[in-house]
Amino acid sequence: MSGLRGRNKISAEFSMSSLTDIIFLLLIFFMLTSSMVQINVPLPQSDSKTVAPSDFSVMIKKDETVSFNGKETTFDELEKVIATNLRYSENKENAVLSIISESGVTYDKLHEIMKIAAGLKMKAILATQPKE
Repeated sequence: MSGLRGRNKISAEFSMSSLTDIIFLLLIFFMLTSSMVQINVPLPQSDSKTVAPSDFSVMIKKDETVSFNGKETTFDELEKVIATNLRYSENKENAVLSIISESGVTYDKLHEIMKIAAGLKMKAILATQPKE
């Protein structure tokens, strides 16, 4: 009977597979929910008295209306309008786009305009409001 001894040893090992599954699911959850959050960006304030020179300006209001150099346009047409004006500009290589934003505009819209400027190899600056 000595050959039929039971091997009832308790294993001291811990299985990490279930823990990694839970961490992976939490990671997916936080990635999905973080993209749904909208951030309202207050306008930066500056005490500078100088005005940066710019070739073009884009104004965006809280109701998501957009105007380029004072003429109203849409977000869908904005890239085409900027590219057309840049093509006929004398300062193509060093063109500067000034972004004027009303307080309360979401960061998504500002980022979209910055991506358009970067895609056209333009410098983009965000207009500031004076410190009070």
